[in-house]
Amino acid sequence: MTSRKQSEALQPLSGIYAEMGLELPEMEFVTPEGVPEPYRSLLVHKRDMTPTLEKACGGRLHLRVIRCAVNGGVMSRMVVLEMDGSRKPVEVGAIRIHLYRLPEEARTPVLELHDPFGAILRDHAIEHTSRPTAYFEITPDALIAEALGSNGVKKLYGRHNTIRDGEGRVLAEVVEILPPGEQS
Repeated sequence: MTSRKQSEALQPLSGIYAEMGLELPEMEFVTPEGVPEPYRSLLVHKRDMTPTLEKACGGRLHLRVIRCAVNGGVMSRMVVLEMDGSRKPVEVGAIRIHLYRLPEEARTPVLELHDPFGAILRDHAIEHTSRPTAYFEITPDALIAEALGSNGVKKLYGRHNTIRDGEGRVLAEVVEILPPGEQS
């Protein structure tokens, strides 16, 4: 059973799971040094994941939406980031985006549900910082395993990250989980 502390550290994933009537998969926190390669080079940094994964995979990414809701100017969504031109999954993520803190020209592509949030921030030159707050090892459940095509894999790795604007306000909180180490 996942503890309350773990559930809070996995927000917004834990909230989306609750909305879907699912229990969170088993997970354990790990130190940055406890994240094995190739996951470590892809997770343990203060960069956005979208450009990091695009560089590792050699191309742009798009979204496959698993679940999305907008409530009070906040979008919560669970998505799979896939390589353009294929359905190869490179991340499953849950993100809570504070739409009202984005310029109008960036809100529209967020609502279109095609491009990853990091690509939108980059393409619209929105000043921001990325600060990982936790790293974890997770036992994929059926939803995550299917999303990543990782059936039979016992452990995956991920992080919780907070993205802030140039004034320090939270733009998004995100949980990012990578498939088995094929990207690097």
